Amino acid sequence: MDKGILEQLIEHFQIPLQSPIIIFSLILFIILLAPILLKKIRIPGIIGLIIAGIIIGPKGFNILEPDKIEIFSTIGLMYIMFIAGLELDMNQFKANKNKSLIFGFFTFIIPMAIGFPVYYFILGQWDEKITMEAALLTASMFSTHTLVAYPIVSKLGLAKNIAVSITVGATILTDTAVLILLAVILGSHNGGLSTEFWIQLAISIVLFSAFMFYVVPKLTRWFFEKFSSEKHSHYIFVLAIVFLAAFLAEIAGLEAIIGAFFAGLALNKLIPNSSTLMNRVEFIGNSLFIPFFFISVGMIVDMSVILNGWLALVIAGTLTVVALIGKWLAAWLAQLTFKFSKGQRGIIFGLSGGHAAATLAIIIVGHEAKIIDDNILNGTVILILITCIVASLVTEKAAKQVIQDSEDDYELDPAIADETIMIPLANTRNIEKMLDFAVFIKDKKSTIPLSILTVVKNDSEAEKKIIKTREGMEKFVRETEASETGIEIKTTIDHNAGSGIARTAREIMADLILLGWPEKQGFIDKIIGDKMGSIISLTNKTLLVCDFKIPLINQKRIFVVAPPNAEFEEGFPIWVNKLASLATELSLPISLHCTKHTYESIQRFLDKNKLKLTIDHQVFSDWEDFFILAKDIKETDFLMVIAARKGYVSHVRHIERLPEKLERHLKDQSKVIIYPE
Repeated sequence: MDKGILEQLIEHFQIPLQSPIIIFSLILFIILLAPILLKKIRIPGIIGLIIAGIIIGPKGFNILEPDKIEIFSTIGLMYIMFIAGLELDMNQFKANKNKSLIFGFFTFIIPMAIGFPVYYFILGQWDEKITMEAALLTASMFSTHTLVAYPIVSKLGLAKNIAVSITVGATILTDTAVLILLAVILGSHNGGLSTEFWIQLAISIVLFSAFMFYVVPKLTRWFFEKFSSEKHSHYIFVLAIVFLAAFLAEIAGLEAIIGAFFAGLALNKLIPNSSTLMNRVEFIGNSLFIPFFFISVGMIVDMSVILNGWLALVIAGTLTVVALIGKWLAAWLAQLTFKFSKGQRGIIFGLSGGHAAATLAIIIVGHEAKIIDDNILNGTVILILITCIVASLVTEKAAKQVIQDSEDDYELDPAIADETIMIPLANTRNIEKMLDFAVFIKDKKSTIPLSILTVVKNDSEAEKKIIKTREGMEKFVRETEASETGIEIKTTIDHNAGSGIARTAREIMADLILLGWPEKQGFIDKIIGDKMGSIISLTNKTLLVCDFKIPLINQKRIFVVAPPNAEFEEGFPIWVNKLASLATELSLPISLHCTKHTYESIQRFLDKNKLKLTIDHQVFSDWEDFFILAKDIKETDFLMVIAARKGYVSHVRHIERLPEKLERHLKDQSKVIIYPE
């Protein structure tokens, strides 16, 4: 019996491992322990995963064969590119698209300009196998970059920093250009570049882009609306889109990683950064699939290459040095051109200095086509290892420096970042949309949970109503908590709902109060149970009255109307900050209608806090004919009207009883009225 068990153990642990259970267990333990152990010596976890891959790979102790985890590593690579496109701040990108173009040019042309002559004229003297095609292909490799260090800036909350945005934006330019160049070199190598080749390549790229940016968003919106209650199926759908895009990119003559990146861009507006779906995408990717990719990168490294003679060592060293110098010079030029800080230069160099995905694709394809030899292949693998380590170390150090620098000039009132949002509700009819909206505008630094308040009339049925309401909200609470936003359910008993809301708001020191839209009678029967006028008069905190007709992800623009002197209200920075949060989360442009002075005040606030928004300002002061604006408001606009309580400096008598008037003129419009503090 003992012998049988021993034989089974020997069979299961035979090297290389064959048992799927043992293989998966080993990888999970590596993912778990490598970052923890290296954290103690202040080395990024990414490096630990790569080193672990070297140790267990065929060139190390041959514990595991690369093909055993190939599918997971492929998913991880797609995930990195997909999340990079998904987290790209489109407002920031649009505002800085020229910077992305300029840096994209720098980081493409400088490494190539240095790499080609070094490789062709210097190394070519020692290696007669180096041809013009090989030199051009190898030089193009220096221009690519894989965002291996992106999880570091994402984890540290710098995904929307301008330095990150222009680097990620440049990825689409450099890698697309290099991979198209690869297709051209292969076309030349295989028999010439005919007119038919160019026409086919151009048509394929146009059709692929049209499908990704026109068909995919419409299909996704339809799926999300049709199966709105099937939250888990949303994740599966998104994952399917990513790999469909990767497949279609290959069909179009591009690389799969470009397809995954395009998928992230196409779904960018439909998956807000603070949403539950985004949390699921990032959690599963960062916990499982992306670590698989880094381990697989280590598994292809052959450290014995340095023993293959001096030429292999010289080539490996030269490739690595040229790659790092080219990317550093591009980052340095970007710093000088855009007047970035030293920390931002480090982030740009760190993100663009890592070589893995596109680099591997180019070299492996070139090797299979017999354009480049084994020395270049082995040298490239060493280059990947060293640049991934350097990129990770530089990015982490620079990111922490940027965080320290930014905290010195952060202009927002610290109280805003420690806010309490209260949502009074009496039933679950509109709770899902209200919670989504609250999550989007909630300050990401605030650790205080959302407070859902139920005000129950003080009668004999009060206890039963409390229990019933709590049970009905459990499902929505679980969904919201999946986005890592805490929720507290509060209940109070009062004869008057308005006074109950006001009293609880004072007790928990609420900064924002979100109300549902009043019924036609001006009575919020099914939501809070009292006249909105009494709630406005009994509370002095920022009050938002919300009416959601269509899902927030289907909105195309935020249409903001602010009265004269709105900038003098105490709550001015709060609602501007919430407007910025919503626009950033949904990647929406803003159509702003207000006085010139109010617009300038808003712009100063955004500039001080380094918030980049796409704003189209129209001077508006004709409040006597307020609803003349209705002709400019589209069905997919989210209307935001800034009002004021009576007696305050920005109060305009022409928009008193505003909910009733908006219901009459813009009944089918998604809208929110803000009464500032």
